[in-house]
Formats: sequence, C-alpha cells, structure tokens
Amino acid sequence: QLVESGGGLVQPGGSLRLSCVASGLTLDYYAIAWFRQAPGKEREGISCISTSDGGVHYTDAVKGRFTISRDNDKKTMYLQMNNLKPEDTAVYYCAADSRAMGCYKYSIPYDYWGQGTQVTVSS
Repeated sequence: QLVESGGGLVQPGGSLRLSCVASGLTLDYYAIAWFRQAPGKEREGISCISTSDGGVHYTDAVKGRFTISRDNDKKTMYLQMNNLKPEDTAVYYCAADSRAMGCYKYSIPYDYWGQGTQVTVSS
C-alpha cells in the first residue's frame, strides 16, 4: 500500500528526492514518517509529520539537510535530501500510522510500510 521510488547512487554533496505513493489509504488521516537502515545497523526513524497539528520532526543527523513533505491530493509523501553524506547510505522506508500524536516515537511500530529504496552516497 506504500511504494517508494527515487533512490539511487549520488556523490557526496548531491541531492535526491524520495517519493512514496499510498494506495488504499487516505493519507490525510495518517502520520507519515521516513526510516532508514544502514548496513549492519538497526532501522532508525529520521523524520515524520504528525496529523494532529502538522508538526514536523527531524533527527539531528538529518536536520537542516532533509525535508519531509506530503501532498494529500496525490496521496504521496516526499523526502528531499540535500548535501548527502556517505553516512546517509541506507535503505530508506516510508511509513504511515493512524496515531494522532507522537509521530517521532519511532520505537512504536508504524502500521504501514513501503518496500524500501536504496540510497548510496559515494564518490
């Protein structure tokens, strides 16, 4: 029900935009988030948008470089990634959840997940 696209290989300092299209979900009613999992590491939440107040959260690792957004009419969420670093290399996942608040509580499982898209930052 969530399908990501937009991953790929990019040089350090470059940009990518990930997209995630929802089907069978009215995205307006869901908190949305992006997670990533680097090789040998646990999956981590990096950004989210709450439904209750539209509040946006970023982890320190991506703050100032990544921007999360959503287009409810297109049922699509985005992650604009700028000034990419080699440590951003990971499989990126979009997720959606019916929680009204606390989208940044990433340890609480999200209901819906995309299949993941690989982002590799390397020269």
